[in-house]
Amino acid sequence: MLRQPAVAGMFYPADAVLLRQTVQQLMKSSLAPDAHVRPKALIAPHAGYVYSGAVAGQAYARLTPYAEAIRRVVLLGPAHRVRLRGLALPEADSFATPLGVVPVDQASVRQLAGMKQVVVSDAAHALEHSLEVQLPFLQSVLDHFTLVPLAVGDATGEEVAEVLETLWGGQETLIVISSDLSHYLPYAEAQRTDHDTVDRILRGRLLDRYDQACGALPINGLLLAASRRDLVPKVIAQCNSGDTAGDRQRVVGYASVAFLEGQGSIQ
Repeated sequence: MLRQPAVAGMFYPADAVLLRQTVQQLMKSSLAPDAHVRPKALIAPHAGYVYSGAVAGQAYARLTPYAEAIRRVVLLGPAHRVRLRGLALPEADSFATPLGVVPVDQASVRQLAGMKQVVVSDAAHALEHSLEVQLPFLQSVLDHFTLVPLAVGDATGEEVAEVLETLWGGQETLIVISSDLSHYLPYAEAQRTDHDTVDRILRGRLLDRYDQACGALPINGLLLAASRRDLVPKVIAQCNSGDTAGDRQRVVGYASVAFLEGQGSIQ
């Protein structure tokens, strides 16, 4: 069963050639990726590319030295459209975008079978944009990979961390958490709020409100798992929609954060 794209032509271009060109442009950065500092996990935003694509693109550009090694992506994002308890896998065995088809990693699905917080729900994935908008970036930077797509509903940080630790793997596995920051605040207030939220993430402090980040629950799970694995978070890029394509009366905040291996423990 194939999960068809739900937001192509809305959040990102539906034409494959234009989409690939757009993604490549968004991944251009003045900061060259460091081949000696490997991201194990990323937090990246999931708004329309015109709003948050450059912030996401700078994070994905950091993967280029490791593209050949990464073979599995564990992708978590908040369930915006369907209320659910736990983390939802799809029934679909592959996800499509205009750039092609990504297979769901069936070995990982089997690993998660029996975990009380993991359910199966195609409804949770059918219209969900938080996972889908990450796929063209992954398809553009990685050579070949399988996907573990998880829509996160009502779940504790520990429940999310348990899933991440089950799927942690080695250099072949990348973890991506899809999340925006504050929503619909005035520009200056959003800047202050998002600065505080990012500071909490950098300090390894769990988020306690959805208005800090719509993906607060999967972020919390990553923070718990990262602290146990001595990963260190580093901000790659940050802005809000008032800096890109929106007005400054009601903005949405975006940040990309890389969690790096071999850098010591989170403070």
